[in-house]
Amino acid sequence: MMASVPGKQWKGQFTTVQKSGQCLGCGKTIESIQLSPEEYEFLKGRIMRDVIDGGDQYKKTTPQELKRFENFVKSYSPFDIVIDGLNVAKMFPKARESQVLLNVVSQLAKQNLRLLVLGRKHMLRQSFRWRKDEMAEVQKQASCFFADNISKDDPFLLYATLHSGNHCRFITKDLMRDHKACLPDAKTQRLFFKWQQGHQLAIINGFPGSKLTFQHILSYDTVVQTTGDSWHIPYDEDMVERYSYEVPTKWLCLHQKT
Repeated sequence: MMASVPGKQWKGQFTTVQKSGQCLGCGKTIESIQLSPEEYEFLKGRIMRDVIDGGDQYKKTTPQELKRFENFVKSYSPFDIVIDGLNVAKMFPKARESQVLLNVVSQLAKQNLRLLVLGRKHMLRQSFRWRKDEMAEVQKQASCFFADNISKDDPFLLYATLHSGNHCRFITKDLMRDHKACLPDAKTQRLFFKWQQGHQLAIINGFPGSKLTFQHILSYDTVVQTTGDSWHIPYDEDMVERYSYEVPTKWLCLHQKT
């Protein structure tokens, strides 16, 4: 589909963007998803201050436990992937949680990645859902931190991932909307969303015992952007608000006629 903007010498078309970030309509490269070192440090500071240290919703995590976790991360980081153990284990409701978690950890461990699994202490007690032998196997293949059962996992997940550096990814189905809302201004929220899109791994299929497939993390950003003589606008036919790993496949490419 081609269209012109009245009064301006612009040409528009619906197009797709290649994995490399190149627009198939005009050949330009879409803005990178990676934060600059300055942006990364700025965001890390803001999240440490506004999400992890502040906010009443985190009073469920005691200062002592946070300190214990900070010391743990200092000793064992950097990690390559941080896993929200409870969240990942509940992905397949009909399967045993410890089996699902072990399957995810085993597949990632084969790639020689340094893994951190965040969990709760109740996961270590033998039960129908949590088998001790499977959890022992998880602990052989990954560093593990088991918090008190009242704790909230997300601040720990963010802390460990950001502390490990810009290469570190995280796995959870949580879309982190609450944390984005905690951040004080649009610029910080925007950086958080961009960082999240570039670092959150989504498991898109698989079942216990089978090979898991992770959604490919894009190398480019999926927001409206301009270079002056071109505009790229992500296009959702259903007009849904996107979060994190939900990405548009269709783009509107506008560029000035030469």
